[in-house]
Amino acid sequence: MKILYTNFHAGDGGGHTTYLASLARALSPRHQLFMAAPAGSRVLRVVRQERIAEPVEIAFSSGLATLGRQWADLRTLRGLIREHAIDIVHANGARDHRVVMEAVAGLPKRPKLVFTKHNSKSSNTFGNAVRARWGTDRVIAVSEHTRQMLLDSPYRRCPIDVVRNGVDLQRFSPVAPADGAALRARWTLDPDALVLVSNAGTDGHKGWIDLARAIATLPEPLRGKVHMAVAGREPDPQLVAEVEQLGVTGQVHFAGLLEDIRPFVASGDAGFVLSYDVETISFACREMMAMGKPVMVSDYAGLPENITHGHNGWIVPVRNVAAIAAQVVALYELRQTLPAVGQAARAHAVEAFGLETFSALTEACYVAVLGGAAD
Repeated sequence: MKILYTNFHAGDGGGHTTYLASLARALSPRHQLFMAAPAGSRVLRVVRQERIAEPVEIAFSSGLATLGRQWADLRTLRGLIREHAIDIVHANGARDHRVVMEAVAGLPKRPKLVFTKHNSKSSNTFGNAVRARWGTDRVIAVSEHTRQMLLDSPYRRCPIDVVRNGVDLQRFSPVAPADGAALRARWTLDPDALVLVSNAGTDGHKGWIDLARAIATLPEPLRGKVHMAVAGREPDPQLVAEVEQLGVTGQVHFAGLLEDIRPFVASGDAGFVLSYDVETISFACREMMAMGKPVMVSDYAGLPENITHGHNGWIVPVRNVAAIAAQVVALYELRQTLPAVGQAARAHAVEAFGLETFSALTEACYVAVLGGAAD
């Protein structure tokens, strides 16, 4: 197959980049792949470095001010699709989905259009209705929760496949505590401390501030023994100011953007993803579980689909600071048993999160949309 992936993110791209790079690594040995994204995007940098797809610089811009660039991008995409006889275009966001739909309009031999929904935003809009009708042949939902949302939207007319995100189980495997010791020493030198980490990012909707608020409610001396660390770009200054007002600056740590998050994850006793918006199923959660870290997640979107409560992680009510604080207290009291819960998390990851399953199910979606033609 000849497959063109599209991604509108101009910078890091977060989970979108992880998703697309993972698929490209798995499928490039068997198929000819192209990756269309803005020039400065991380996903283009990855595919260039690893030579797993042919990079195509497309800005996926919008608005009247960029109309000239939009027309040029349309011509570039249309020309690429015709020249290489692309079989499938796999879009991953509203903006690139729209551009793809416009680029293939009127082609005598149109490629099949696959769309993956990566967020929990409503699809009941006019733009989605148009794309569902004229720009989508098949849809991938990354969680069962996402599938239910799509069934309650214009995309109900399309075949919908549930393909949960997979992670590289070899790369994200348990490591010795010593591998995270240097970073842990930045958070605390207290051997009795509980350290909770998250590589889900510092965006406000990731809910890390709710954990900070929960820590602030803990009684002393327990409060001083609980630390949290978050990896990602510079957080919202208003949220940082709130951390200071809460009096937990010494317990809330920001690791910055990390090329390799494995030592960071290793520095913690458990992970957390407390999202309350946008989230679907979370690559970050699955990476931490694959590394043998149990994860506390909010009861939001597809996050609970990762966890069996009390067995390989914990599920807490969305934005419920008191419930989060109660769970943190329980984790502190059970901190000596957390490695065993982490082993269960790793076992679940091996059973359900592997790239082989993820890529095989995605490839099956492609075969289905082509009517069973696998070549």
